[in-house]
Amino acid sequence: MFSKRMILIAVVILLVAVNVILLTITGKHAQAPSGLGRGALVVVSPFQKELTGFFQSVKNIWNQYFYLVSMAEENRRLKKELGLRSQQLNDCVETGLANQRLRHMLGFEPDIQRPMIAARVVGRDPSPWAKTVIIDKGTADGVNQSAPVVIPEGIVGVVVEASGHYAKVLLLIDPNSAVDTLVQSTRARGIVKGGGEGVCIFDYVLRKHSVSVGDTVVSSGLDGVFPKGLRVGRVSEIVRQNAGIFQKVSVTPSVDFEILEEVFVISGPVPDNPSGAS
Repeated sequence: MFSKRMILIAVVILLVAVNVILLTITGKHAQAPSGLGRGALVVVSPFQKELTGFFQSVKNIWNQYFYLVSMAEENRRLKKELGLRSQQLNDCVETGLANQRLRHMLGFEPDIQRPMIAARVVGRDPSPWAKTVIIDKGTADGVNQSAPVVIPEGIVGVVVEASGHYAKVLLLIDPNSAVDTLVQSTRARGIVKGGGEGVCIFDYVLRKHSVSVGDTVVSSGLDGVFPKGLRVGRVSEIVRQNAGIFQKVSVTPSVDFEILEEVFVISGPVPDNPSGAS
């Protein structure tokens, strides 16, 4: 049995052969008077018409195929170019945001007579219990253990480990963190400790001292680590218990640790006689 495709090919070949034969006959008798020439023309014309239509269809399909191939290639090229442009735009946005943060940090001029080293946060502790970050400066850059880490908004934490070019920073919100602090307006003193998820506990605040929600809490300078007057946070909750000599105070840190990207490490020796609270 012959397939439909083979039959179609045979018909096309037959049409071409018949058309060639008839064209040859009409060519030889082009000067013949009437009769044979006109008869051949009548026979040839339908074949030529069908054959011409067939070849025109093939030509159109062929041209359409190359057009689609060309469009597909152009589409791939444009998609690749769009991807490159999108990446370039994203890089520009990131550069702009980084410049804004750096300009903000360059305007940070605390009253600290010690050099400050700028560093980038390059890693975070994945543990849900430990609140630490890794920065890209270490002992080779002048960063040593116990060095305080700050940003313009306030205290970030303290360096607990340092290698040649990297250091680990214990954040203020870690339960193992502690900063000697005081309420800026009333000078009530206490110790701010990390409370875990974005909060701190203001311990050892005497009941007799006035503390209000919204008060600013700053470092006292008495722990020998942090200079005096650096912002720690704001009082967010107060519980005055019926018994006991201390108040239960919660503090919301000034620093948003979730978006922390650049920091300052305060280097140099700690002053021998830190100033006390006034």
